Amino acid sequence: MHIFGITGRSGCGKTTLVERLVQHLRHQGMAVSTVKQAHAAFEPDRPGKDSWRHRTAGASEVLVASAHRWALMAEVQGESPPDLDALLARMAAVDLVLVEGFRANPHPKLEVHRAAVGKGLLAHGDPNVLAVASDTPLAGVGRPVLDLDDIAALGRYVRENSAPVEGSPA
Repeated sequence: MHIFGITGRSGCGKTTLVERLVQHLRHQGMAVSTVKQAHAAFEPDRPGKDSWRHRTAGASEVLVASAHRWALMAEVQGESPPDLDALLARMAAVDLVLVEGFRANPHPKLEVHRAAVGKGLLAHGDPNVLAVASDTPLAGVGRPVLDLDDIAALGRYVRENSAPVEGSPA
């Protein structure tokens, strides 16, 4: 199993790029999963649903399953939130895990940049950002700048620069 991160400022299109990469890489025959770091107030459940009632009653974990999907929700109240390695260890083995968020983790990353957002690059302060995907040409970045709209080139770059997940079969 390999890992590659997508990072960038808010509003730059990270989620859109992850979605496009998943579709492209799946079309090429790769098994792909994703990890998305959410904000602290993230709530995957809905008040009043049975699973929500189980959680609010004090269940440490609630697994909801149907014929089409399943989801495991774990409460971390009073505990440290799980780090990326712990989350990856819970996932089924696939060819590639795309990570959105977890900016501080030392895995290879591609930064999404949109000129209209008007924010500086994260790449200048993060050696794990290997390249930038931009909607406009950039000078002085010190690493490759790829066309944000060239999904084939971006998919190739991600495949060629992903890193093995520690403890998983390469």
